[in-house]
Amino acid sequence: MRAGARQYVVARPLYSEESFSEEHEKVYRRHKTMLDHIKQYFRCDAKRAKNAALSLLPVIGWMKIYRIKEWLFSDIVSGISTGLVAVLQGLAYCLLASLPPWYGLFAAFFPVIIYFFLGTSRHMSVGPFPVLCLMIGSVVTRLVPDEGPAANITGWEGLTRDEQRVLVASSLTFLVGIMQLAMGILQVGFVVMYLSDTLVSGFTTAAAIHILVSQLKFVLGLQVPGISGPLSLIYTLEIIFNKITSSNVCDIVISLVIMVVVFLVKELNDRFKSKLPVPIPIEVIMTVIACGVSYGFDFKTRYGIDVVGQIPRGYEPPVAPDLRIFQETAMEAFPMAIVGFAVAFSVAKVYSIKHDYTIDGNQELIAFGVSNIFGASFKAFAASTALSRSAVQESTGGKTQVAGLISAIIVMIVTLAIGYLLEPLPKSVLGAVVIINLKGMLMQFREIPYLWRRDRPDCVVWVVTCFAAILLGLDLGLAVGLGVELICVVLRVQFPRCSVLANIKGTDIYKDRKDYFSIDEPEGVKIFRIPSPIFFANMDFFRNKLVELGFNPLRVLKKRNKALSKIRKLLKKGDLQWTSVSVICSVTTTESEEDSNTEELDQPVDFKDLPARIDWNCGLPANIVVPSVEIHSLVLDFAAVSFLDISGLKGLKTLLKELIRVEVEVYIVACDPYILEKLHNCCFFDEEVKPSMFFLTLHDAVLHILEKHPDCHILLELDRECNIAKC
Repeated sequence: MRAGARQYVVARPLYSEESFSEEHEKVYRRHKTMLDHIKQYFRCDAKRAKNAALSLLPVIGWMKIYRIKEWLFSDIVSGISTGLVAVLQGLAYCLLASLPPWYGLFAAFFPVIIYFFLGTSRHMSVGPFPVLCLMIGSVVTRLVPDEGPAANITGWEGLTRDEQRVLVASSLTFLVGIMQLAMGILQVGFVVMYLSDTLVSGFTTAAAIHILVSQLKFVLGLQVPGISGPLSLIYTLEIIFNKITSSNVCDIVISLVIMVVVFLVKELNDRFKSKLPVPIPIEVIMTVIACGVSYGFDFKTRYGIDVVGQIPRGYEPPVAPDLRIFQETAMEAFPMAIVGFAVAFSVAKVYSIKHDYTIDGNQELIAFGVSNIFGASFKAFAASTALSRSAVQESTGGKTQVAGLISAIIVMIVTLAIGYLLEPLPKSVLGAVVIINLKGMLMQFREIPYLWRRDRPDCVVWVVTCFAAILLGLDLGLAVGLGVELICVVLRVQFPRCSVLANIKGTDIYKDRKDYFSIDEPEGVKIFRIPSPIFFANMDFFRNKLVELGFNPLRVLKKRNKALSKIRKLLKKGDLQWTSVSVICSVTTTESEEDSNTEELDQPVDFKDLPARIDWNCGLPANIVVPSVEIHSLVLDFAAVSFLDISGLKGLKTLLKELIRVEVEVYIVACDPYILEKLHNCCFFDEEVKPSMFFLTLHDAVLHILEKHPDCHILLELDRECNIAKC
């Protein structure tokens, strides 16, 4: 650095890749083979066994640092608050799964116990998630519809409709758990990375629409059969509108009061969250009040309101999953496994960053897999996390999963002892609570204008995913959204924004020539930047972009070989005389006189039997016309090329040969060392394509061209800077 100025001066030789390798010895590193990785994976020693135990049981790690005096009270307060919310949400979200409400208490208890030992997130509340419940409900109503016979599955004889539905939900949950556990063991937690935030946002917004429509029948007090499959939302709305005159006024009034009060108090919680020690549990308060009022005025008998009804005490004995249901639900189980894990992992990642600890995606898959398998054995349905419930656990001071364990104990107390107090609770109250908690997901519609202004392909992914999930159902909608997202990624890589670079005056910096005024572009030199990997799908695109620079090398090469063939024929016939001063032709040729072997037209131009070389940019004899080539040097900037496949390698070599054969010098700069190593291993180089065309930096290549072609017109400022650097 020059003292007192933000400028630096570098004095170094001009480097190609070859000269740099000769001057600077490279450290030899043996790269691990696949066999080495397999041996390392299965190697076992004391340290590895200890790490494996800590990895499989993360509870050991954080329990060793647990601060009883500082954290225990906060965890107890958080656990009680979260447990009360978990009871209410368990009952409410169970309606989305088309199951009797008390089974939601099982889903809020069993998975939490397992996650306490196996999970890596300390702040996430495990239990029913509305989107997952809705996906389960669509499968349940498909196999056991509200009207008509159930699916033809042997062994269902003697079971009531509710028992059949519980068996479907638990078997489906067991299968989801197996898939998640298998993905965790196989270390494929990275698959969730293919679900971008944009896709998840569009998908959850569509799920919120489905949840809203599914709860209308409880809010309006209507009997609406569960419908699954494409356009199910449209058909459900049609039935609701046809029956809307039969709505129960008492249910509507109760729902409106609950929604207004809960909404207002939630807004107050958000506005004064810094002043409140804990958020006001308004859902729990309103539920208790609704239960008391319903019991006191006997809403079920006097107004015909549908209530939760009898809640059995205790837990039911474990059951084995039905393998025949596995066959019927395998296609729906996989997207559920992915969605449940993706949402939970996203929430866990947010809190881990906020509180500075790490989470393990593969261990999370194992934790949720075992949780769902264990829960399904006791007739619970698939668990993930609810955003609002996790927010309660974190905001009320929860420090570890001890808070989750306390919340499970609260759920257990309700299940074993005081569940009967919730029997007079109107289902419309649960529906209203579900709807009012959709605010966050429905407000995601505000992302559309932002995405349209900032990134239109992402906006397309959001809109297509949302509307596909609304119209086709959540499972097919997720598949469509994922397909559109992958297509956008492929198109971005296949059709990147290539650019021609130029030098910023007086510097070694090169930018797109369209973006700056103060640029220098050497005459006869083009610098082409390739901003993406080169592979089978985009090799032709890059070739076409290079053709747009001014000429097609293959066409020029063929024209030159045709011209040489004509000149040789004229010389042989004596119609063309070659003197030291000029070329004299006594005839005029036409295109129809061509009789060249097309197989030789793309071979290198050969002047060995001619008296002298031909200057292709000057006038040719006998009206022979060959396209002119205005450039003598082409620089390819490989700084952004991260990989090169075999198809791309072959296409690149063919292109380089065509350019070299039309007397264009090609230089490749800033090539990744691993790509360069691959080129050597794949016998990329030969007599025409040589390693000497690779340069360390773009400026090295340009300076080499200026030294080789001193007639290039470039501003003196660049030469002065070069001279200063050499001094």
